[in-house]
Amino acid sequence: MSARRIYLDNSATTPLDPRVVQAMRPYLDGVFGNPSSLHREGRQARECLDRARGQVAALLNADPGEILFTSSGTESDNLALTGIIEAVGGHEHHVITSAIEHPAILETCRSLQRRGVDVTCLPSDSDGLIDPDKLARAFRPTTRLVSVMTANNVVGTVQPINELARLAQDHGVPFHTDAVQAAGKIPINVRAQPIGLLSLAAHKIHGPKGVGALFVRAGIPLAPIIHGGGQERGLRSATENMAGIAGLGCAAEIARAEMSAEAARLVKLRDRIIETVTAMLPNAYLIGHRHRRLPGHVCLGFAGLEGESIRLLLSLDEAGIAISTGSACTAHRGNQPSHVLQAMGFDPVRARGSLRVTLGRFNTDADVEAFLRVLPEKIKELRPIATYPIATTDKGVLI
Repeated sequence: MSARRIYLDNSATTPLDPRVVQAMRPYLDGVFGNPSSLHREGRQARECLDRARGQVAALLNADPGEILFTSSGTESDNLALTGIIEAVGGHEHHVITSAIEHPAILETCRSLQRRGVDVTCLPSDSDGLIDPDKLARAFRPTTRLVSVMTANNVVGTVQPINELARLAQDHGVPFHTDAVQAAGKIPINVRAQPIGLLSLAAHKIHGPKGVGALFVRAGIPLAPIIHGGGQERGLRSATENMAGIAGLGCAAEIARAEMSAEAARLVKLRDRIIETVTAMLPNAYLIGHRHRRLPGHVCLGFAGLEGESIRLLLSLDEAGIAISTGSACTAHRGNQPSHVLQAMGFDPVRARGSLRVTLGRFNTDADVEAFLRVLPEKIKELRPIATYPIATTDKGVLI
């Protein structure tokens, strides 16, 4: 029998919770109706749709009518940005975002730029934080939207969303946040926070792939980017993915109920990794803010070994441990420096060299102990870059 593999790449995707599988099962092999139909089968599907909408709304403390179902976090991001610009109309538009956003935001902004929209990308500091003062100075009379992620997928830093969203509110501009990495892991309360739009995805919270949601605060104008039969209040036409939506609803309900205890457990495991690795390996340094980070997210660098990150990943994989060197969504550009790390001030060599270790619901103390036992052995097999100092680094936190 092969040894159990240890999965430490939960920021890329999470394994399905068995409770989510059970919630999805009826809509895979029994309840097959279209929720837009009026007959009994359609009404059964509609009940599932309404229930899931309420479950996702409860996770955010939103009204169920403010939740739209989509195919992914990426689609939610696209709908938020493009939908706002389309709804406003006119010719002069300005969008503010940050230089460390997910490609779902940055590529959408590039698409909008090709259509004549001005885009300002706010810089990041060396911890991966966006300075509210820089946002305050970026507003123009033509600013239509601010979009800053709640937590970064590469380094785990959590942004000062309350301050950023309040500034947007003060300027009468809707604030969107890509909360794909954060929703279900840290508290989000859209009734207490002036967030206008928020994106999330099921597969980041132990739900299925291929389904996401967009919170749109009542009164914010939004135009559809997919046209058709008028589902989801006419903002996202297509027959709904009922099994996926049932899974997202269940995953949201579980995350809401277990968030506090789960976060406390993951913080302990996360901090054990940070403290042990940086104590054992003098060239190890933490990337991102030491404390303002997601509960289960660790991003590490190894001074002088940044060019060996892919080799380290593959070596750990052979040992039965799955980690990543950054965002899974940019893996097809793995030979290029991370745009997030470059925005944080890393040179091109070090911007290729992060090791991302992300914990989830099914990780245990034993998983962490196994990783901490294997990692130093694998590090010893790597060859340092002679021109880089081993014990110091100009970015990140070398502890």
